[in-house]
Amino acid sequence: MKTRAITGVIFVAVMIAATLLGAYVYSIFFTLLSTWCLYEFYGIVSSEERAPNKVIGIALALVLFVLGSLISMDLLAVKFLALIIPFISTTYIISLFQKRAFPFNDIAYTFLGIAYVTLPFFLFSKLGFMQGAFNYVLPLGFLILLWTNDTGAYLAGRSFGKRKLFERISPKKTWEGFFGGLILAIVAAVNLEKYFGYLPLWQWVSIAAIISIVGTLGDLVESMLKRSLHVKDSGNILPGHGGFLDRFDGLLLAAPMVYVFLILIN
Repeated sequence: MKTRAITGVIFVAVMIAATLLGAYVYSIFFTLLSTWCLYEFYGIVSSEERAPNKVIGIALALVLFVLGSLISMDLLAVKFLALIIPFISTTYIISLFQKRAFPFNDIAYTFLGIAYVTLPFFLFSKLGFMQGAFNYVLPLGFLILLWTNDTGAYLAGRSFGKRKLFERISPKKTWEGFFGGLILAIVAAVNLEKYFGYLPLWQWVSIAAIISIVGTLGDLVESMLKRSLHVKDSGNILPGHGGFLDRFDGLLLAAPMVYVFLILIN
């Protein structure tokens, strides 16, 4: 627990610093973080039957993220997104020469990594540019709500947890933990509106609810993935926590939903 706590504090501090230090640091940090998470995903899904093309997949992810970030900062025209098309085509072409027994398994898992990991991180990064120029409030607020939901769920589940939320996938998760996370996230949302403003209170509370509900489902989805592959953690880079992918399982589903919510209402 001590190791886990120390790792968590350092990790949170790095995340906050990367978000506060401006558009370039923010974009570079989340490009690298999402790329490592994709690397972890490819690592845990690889087997004799499925071998995603890590090189082309990571190259495609980097091109997508870098181009998207430059476009968000008005340093590049939107038309340059077309550059990802050759990487998509190359994924299919390379499989012709690899002589694998199940080539479309490899192709499918290569693209699944982009859809499951890279795209959600990219949409999260877009939260910093929702109103044109970079602003740290939305991505920082998202992370605070994500962390408070996780903290509330852990504390409530540990103290009061009895009714299993989804025992088949995650035996430790409880309904009491879920509602504890939701309540603490809503409390945090009220304080975000008070100290940051930026969005009306009902929007902050709505984002908190989305993160709590969809983030919990995202956690369950990653647990389902790991159970199906018979792995405990996506990696071991974070002492006491596992891999980066394990720490951002909630973000992978919640970030796209928050992005869509904000796009539709604003």
